[in-house]
Amino acid sequence: MKAEGIYKVKIGVLALQGDFEAHLRMLHQCGVSAQEVRTVQQLQQVDGLIIPGGESTTIIKLMQRYGLDVAVRERALAGMPLYGTCAGLIVMSREIEGYPHQPRLGLLDVAVARNAFGRQVDSFEIDLIVPRLGEPPLRAVFIRAPYVTRTGEGVEVLARLDGKVVLVQQEHLLGSAFHPELTDDPRLHRYFIEMVKRYRESQ
Repeated sequence: MKAEGIYKVKIGVLALQGDFEAHLRMLHQCGVSAQEVRTVQQLQQVDGLIIPGGESTTIIKLMQRYGLDVAVRERALAGMPLYGTCAGLIVMSREIEGYPHQPRLGLLDVAVARNAFGRQVDSFEIDLIVPRLGEPPLRAVFIRAPYVTRTGEGVEVLARLDGKVVLVQQEHLLGSAFHPELTDDPRLHRYFIEMVKRYRESQ
């Protein structure tokens, strides 16, 4: 659907486990249509998908149960934008250090280390410099967060924390080790929305 020269998009948030409600609130605050995705049919109704934080093993097992692992992989390979936060980044990654047999989508050409910043009690907030988003720094919440230990060809590093890679993009795939949805700063969600708009315009 196109109105006033701007494509209207609908973004889904995988709602099987984790903090999907916070993503939905942020997307609504950004003025776009957003919906929970729990089935393959619901996935077909959206132009982009966010895989939220939570527990990565549980998320991918539930995706497998409902056939969403295959469906999401097929749509992402066909160009649909995908954004994974924290556990979502792990689910999207090609390699999980120390967990070679953990199921994953294998879409984002990175290796990640799980719980790399410590346990739940080690959670923290910090301002990140993200040149792609401009000033001021982006507020980021790290909760049992991973980080990226290897990036493949075509993967752009958008932000680092103490030298560790925490925000990456590979064409239409975006992944963050942190939770932007738990802050008042919508810029990373708006960045993803623009990715989805470009995809929709190309269809």
